[in-house]
Amino acid sequence: MKLSHAKVVAGALALAAGSLFSTLAQAADTAICYNCPPEWADWGTQLNAIAADTGIQVPQDNKNSGQALAQMVAEQGNPVADVVYYGVSFGIQADSAGVITGYKPAHWDDVPAGMKDPNGKWVALHSGTMGFMVNVDALGGAPVPQTWDDLLKPEYKGMVGYLDPASAFVGYVAAVAVNQAKGGTLQNFAPGLEWFKKLQANQPIVPKQTAYARLLSGEIPILLDYDFNAYRAKYKDHANVAFVIPQEGTVTVPYVISLVKNAPHEANGKKVIDYVLSDKGQAIWANAYLRPVRTAAMSAQAKQFFLPDSDYARARTVDYQQMADAQKAFSAKYLSEVH
Repeated sequence: MKLSHAKVVAGALALAAGSLFSTLAQAADTAICYNCPPEWADWGTQLNAIAADTGIQVPQDNKNSGQALAQMVAEQGNPVADVVYYGVSFGIQADSAGVITGYKPAHWDDVPAGMKDPNGKWVALHSGTMGFMVNVDALGGAPVPQTWDDLLKPEYKGMVGYLDPASAFVGYVAAVAVNQAKGGTLQNFAPGLEWFKKLQANQPIVPKQTAYARLLSGEIPILLDYDFNAYRAKYKDHANVAFVIPQEGTVTVPYVISLVKNAPHEANGKKVIDYVLSDKGQAIWANAYLRPVRTAAMSAQAKQFFLPDSDYARARTVDYQQMADAQKAFSAKYLSEVH
């Protein structure tokens, strides 16, 4: 039996209208987050929790920080994303590019001053603290080092690794950390460069990209890296790994979230930022071995993964704008004086 042309058209229109309504309804309950990959920082669990508790669906997104920023700049005239997650230096760049807007979320006052932009352009969710990630079994009986100067001792010859600070951000963080610990500033890297020169006598291993697997295998017994990688190695991969916050001090680098300027689902974007700073959202980071910015939200069980607060007292924030501004000049000096 053939349908009349009018009925076919009416049916098609009804179907299209239904599809459009479904799309609009879905959009109303959506927030687009750039750089929220499920395997990193346990965003997978976080996104599921956001959906369960707020009804807002946040699709997974596997961009990295640089790709997220480039996409936002390209889409500036017609934004797609509502929120973006990235390392703090990219938050500073995004502010300079004019692609994010200020928002002071719930729990704003609970976030330490050094962990948020005063105008709400970015706010930290969790942080990475630079220190020594040590494969204890690969030390050959040597003690676990406790200070930056320990790494210069002959007993650690060929054992110390750090990512190339002229090309890898984590390597640059290590350089800032040792420089600050040795009395330098973001305007004076001489103490840090002097330390790296001395370390060359110990034949350090200097990869350009992530060296997590090489630490686990014992190829690099001591790696300058973030706390969360050491905790992951210890508690998830069950390796005999210790994490040390050096006695002379170190730096902490936040991972931050921003509201995109002219976000298409701005209200939902704000709710997502509120959620990831809530007690439940912060607890999810802690359970993934990431130290949440609101440490009061950590459960007693999660706290057992981390070094005590007394150790973290040696980890300090810096002026991240100055840190970003100094990176190019530092890289040039490192390449000419150390590399």
